[in-house]
Amino acid sequence: MSGKTDLSTSILPEGNWKLVWHDEFEGTELDTSKWDYRLHLMQQRHKTLVDDAARVEGGKLYLDLVERDGEFYSSHLQTGENYMDRPGEAYNKFRWPIAQFKEPKFLHKFGYYECRCKLPTQPGWWAAFWLQSPTIGSTLNSRESGVEVDIMENFTRDGIISHNNHWDGYGKDHKHCGSGPRQLTDTPDGFHTYGLLWEPDKYVYYVDGKETWRTAEAVSQREQFILVSTECMGYRDGETADEKLRKAVLPDAFIVDHVRVFDRK
Repeated sequence: MSGKTDLSTSILPEGNWKLVWHDEFEGTELDTSKWDYRLHLMQQRHKTLVDDAARVEGGKLYLDLVERDGEFYSSHLQTGENYMDRPGEAYNKFRWPIAQFKEPKFLHKFGYYECRCKLPTQPGWWAAFWLQSPTIGSTLNSRESGVEVDIMENFTRDGIISHNNHWDGYGKDHKHCGSGPRQLTDTPDGFHTYGLLWEPDKYVYYVDGKETWRTAEAVSQREQFILVSTECMGYRDGETADEKLRKAVLPDAFIVDHVRVFDRK
């Protein structure tokens, strides 16, 4: 790890920690040795997801809301992939496709995961910091197949975030638990720090160093990958969300200062 990383900007749980992976978004381009773009959802090419709405500037990552010819687009970054990323016309919904995955950029289990970021300001799209398993939904054993762990999701522009977990795939066997809404407290620069302590028997969620939720339900024992993502809402919520997007005043971005992963020493 770079000796230049200022770990004083991290807010860690009690204990001794060592940095095992990070991106400080230095330089002028996205580090593609650490990140790939997600362009598919449920094996279908998603028109709103693009590979050119992410930029690095001034030590920060900007995931921009982009308008082109009346349509809106954004980028979705990840350090690994799963069946969602497998393109295919003959996709049998919610069946597990047998296909080779690309070599992951980063997979890890347990430890502390942290993102310092500033949420979008305009309506009609959302931002998230989360983990997903390469094999999620491949069995109904969430410990073995993994869990979608939404460390932070933000859907609205009222300072509300939530923590959510999903497992056993996204079809009829899908299960979920969540924190419900959590109201952010204003900060001078608009940035907040979101953290997840993932231990073999529990998940503990933090906002700005304060615990905001915990659960011992469906704790993954599988290595998982990191996602820092944005999505335009229209494809999910139809005309109402499209109307919200068209009210957006650009520029707008989900701004990420750092993403870090720590293990206990």
